Amino acid sequence: MKKPVGIIHVKVIRAHKLPKRDLLGTSDPYVQLRLSGEKLPAKRTTVKMNNLNPEWNESFNLTVKDLQSQVLELHVYDWDKFGPHDKLGMQVVPLTLISSHEPKEFILNLVRNQNLNDPHNKKPRGQLTVELSYHPLKEDSHRLSRPLERHESQGIESEVIERPNEEDLNSCQAGLLLVTVQGAEDVEGKRHTNPYALVMFRGEERKTKSVKRSRDPCWNEEFQFVLEEAPLKEEIRIQVMSKRTKFCFRSKESLGYVDINLSDVVFNGHINEKFNLINSRNGVIHVEIRWEMT
Repeated sequence: MKKPVGIIHVKVIRAHKLPKRDLLGTSDPYVQLRLSGEKLPAKRTTVKMNNLNPEWNESFNLTVKDLQSQVLELHVYDWDKFGPHDKLGMQVVPLTLISSHEPKEFILNLVRNQNLNDPHNKKPRGQLTVELSYHPLKEDSHRLSRPLERHESQGIESEVIERPNEEDLNSCQAGLLLVTVQGAEDVEGKRHTNPYALVMFRGEERKTKSVKRSRDPCWNEEFQFVLEEAPLKEEIRIQVMSKRTKFCFRSKESLGYVDINLSDVVFNGHINEKFNLINSRNGVIHVEIRWEMT
């Protein structure tokens, strides 16, 4: 898995002279956007009903893993209540064309596809205006001061990290929160033990794979949250769940959870700890969290 190197800020501003797809001579457009090579679900704007010249002014953040090879893919669709949504046009922007920190406006002529020899691409499909800027992540300056230690007070392992100075902390703004759920130990359900982990933060919920019939599951899965400001006064909840392989009444049950204060993560830049699970007899979960600023 490639390490993130930066964040692309995308502002979808407007479209102009989009094709007509509906029976009433108009369209209900929305824009879908993603970076090439990314497995995460695409982001999308709201739908503008009955509008061939829609204004969105909606902003999105995308995590960059390879600035030289990735491109921003923008697809404009006509929303339909029934059936598949019609494609109005698309365009791509190589990330190498995007300026660092300073927003740059692009007016893109929409095409049917990326095949330069396709005669359908000669047909006008309207224009899409976006504003783009690239924000590289700062190099990790929070080096470990010594190897993994055991905290006697809690009986858990954690890496001891050299703290940044107060000026660096106050300058924390946008950045990337990287949460890696390594695994768990001694988790056990009353009816079944097929554990998976839920990562819950700011109304979003991410889920690891399920490990069948295991009290010591190993996931090693990373989840990314692009934030406009440092989560200094926030918590993230990680809950271990179990689910029966076949549908039945009470098919899910909680095996324990932990709420992690993120101020320590922002201040240290990185934690790697084993936490005792609440509402679990002996359960422990191993989590690594990094905060990388732009």
